[in-house]
Amino acid sequence: MHLETLEFATGPEPTVCVIVLHGLGADGHDFVPLCEEMDLRPLGAVRYVFPHAPVIPVTINGGHEMRAWYDIVVSDLGRREDEAGLRESQRAIEALIQAEIDRGIPASRIVLMGFSQGCAMTLMAGLRQPHQLAALVGLSGYLPLLPLTEAERHPANQHTPIFLAHGTHDDVVPCSRGQASRDHLKALGYTVDWHDYPMPHSVCAEEIDDIARWLCRVLAA
Repeated sequence: MHLETLEFATGPEPTVCVIVLHGLGADGHDFVPLCEEMDLRPLGAVRYVFPHAPVIPVTINGGHEMRAWYDIVVSDLGRREDEAGLRESQRAIEALIQAEIDRGIPASRIVLMGFSQGCAMTLMAGLRQPHQLAALVGLSGYLPLLPLTEAERHPANQHTPIFLAHGTHDDVVPCSRGQASRDHLKALGYTVDWHDYPMPHSVCAEEIDDIARWLCRVLAA
């Protein structure tokens, strides 16, 4: 699978790349305005890459075709996961990461960030990535194929810092699902910085500010 992308850079010769994965039914344009608001000036020039997920039929939405990283078969996100779709998107995201490395940005300066389904893919691909990434940022999502994570994770990202955030009023991906993912990751020895906000399945200004401060701290280390 080849992913079409949007991108913009905050200056010439960027030395940091943030790959942002959108949620179900959205596209790469979705997070451009929010990233334009993120203050990462202490890190120098940053390249943002916004891939578009493929258009596929989504079972839970009556089989209507929309952009999605994988199919959702039932509302209980932990049951009957679309393992084939997850793995295909994982490979496509790994190709994006490799493309940035080939462009001259080392893996240690690449951040993978995603919302909802994009969060799931961030954790899915990030933990299995054979190159050590700078950070993983997961928003309003969960860890897919959770029982397989321990066996399939790659040691390269055992110490990659993880930022997880969730809305306490989320009725799409319940906050409890995000908390369970957090707890599982911590049990596997990952460093997880957890944030929750009084919001639905969305993103808020405070969250964006928290991500920016966290990334500046993590990438400056």
